[in-house]
Amino acid sequence: MNLVLMGLPGAGKGTQAERIVEKYAIPHISTGDMFRAAIKEGTELGIKAKSFMDQGALVPDEVTIGIVKERLAKDDCKKGFLLDGFPRTVPQAEALEVLLTELDRQIHYVINIEVDTSKLMERLTGRRICKSCGATYHMVFNPPANEGVCDKCGGELYQRSDDNAETVGNRLEVNIKQTQPLLDFYNEKGYLRNINGDQDIEVVAKDLDELLGGLIG
Repeated sequence: MNLVLMGLPGAGKGTQAERIVEKYAIPHISTGDMFRAAIKEGTELGIKAKSFMDQGALVPDEVTIGIVKERLAKDDCKKGFLLDGFPRTVPQAEALEVLLTELDRQIHYVINIEVDTSKLMERLTGRRICKSCGATYHMVFNPPANEGVCDKCGGELYQRSDDNAETVGNRLEVNIKQTQPLLDFYNEKGYLRNINGDQDIEVVAKDLDELLGGLIG
């Protein structure tokens, strides 16, 4: 099964990615992991990517796509893969189709884990962290026994600046603008499958299993 996983911050993408990778024994391929591996291996494309990253610049599409191609050609991808964080744009998606054709492969599903923006705001702004021991809480899903106080060490809990409502709202808005054209592209191709992420983790997992079950065998 060759999959692309999408979802806005807070949708639970990471949790479900871990589960898919473990259950179906396919590699989880994220852009960051690919870059780090290519740089560590000292490949020509890895060296090119590093030169851009060292300057704090975006790695150009042609370098990113070359690294993706090298990664997907490895033996552990023969039975499938789960792409996460790539493609990010329609040109990248078009380039991915070309390179998969060269590898005699195709995408089976683009899975988009959907959660309403207001719910994502609740998830993302509810996090609190202990100043002393670093323990993490959530004001809705995993609150401390006493508000503002860590259960483990009694330390003071605080909210990270990038977890405040304004920052989170801006982050979600940027992500929606970036991902919508990609969702439209894959919907037109017939690859897109939306999964309701506003459910218990196990229910989301069950919905994914029902979708992916048809690809086995």
